[in-house]
Amino acid sequence: MIRLLIVDDHPIVRAGLAGLLSDDPGLEVVGEASDGAAAVRLAAATCPDVVLMDLRMPGVDGVAATARILAEVDPPPRVLILTTYESDDQILAAIEAGASGYLLKAAPQAEIVAGVRSVAAGQSALSPQVAVRLVERMRRPEPESPLTARELDVLRLVATGHSNKQIAAALGIGESTVKTHLLKSFDKLGVADRAHAVALAMERGLLAS
Repeated sequence: MIRLLIVDDHPIVRAGLAGLLSDDPGLEVVGEASDGAAAVRLAAATCPDVVLMDLRMPGVDGVAATARILAEVDPPPRVLILTTYESDDQILAAIEAGASGYLLKAAPQAEIVAGVRSVAAGQSALSPQVAVRLVERMRRPEPESPLTARELDVLRLVATGHSNKQIAAALGIGESTVKTHLLKSFDKLGVADRAHAVALAMERGLLAS
């Protein structure tokens, strides 16, 4: 059972998400918060596996709440941004704050449920629209990179939502080799997961093609 905390300042949106997600027998909504400060308190009190976080809220916004939850709650939950906004800066700010994924509220129910399951399993989740924005963000002059050409190839495919199996097929290598490239990239960039590796590499302009 995946325990969920829903954070959104609109009661109707919270109720809709709670109803949608509660229909899945593998998901349990353990709390709802109307702003970032309440989200931090409830995350500590309910110990959810995943926090569904809106971005724009009064007081403490979603980016700040994400950073605080991951710093203050033990064990830290995974945070999945679910919002109507998809600007480059917002996407990167959310991922840099520690979010494991970024989906849009207009996404189909199946995509949202799949995103919850992905981040709960330690993976990342990006909507197709957000993946396109990330690709656009890559188009900048490429500075000297600490990563090898193949490590960059792998990260570019991660940024566009490919799984390890899909990356292996696209590059003609084994899945274990993909994992090795990712782990080496994490070590060189000083990060712990795929979402943060992509965010940092993009911020540094390393993924320009």
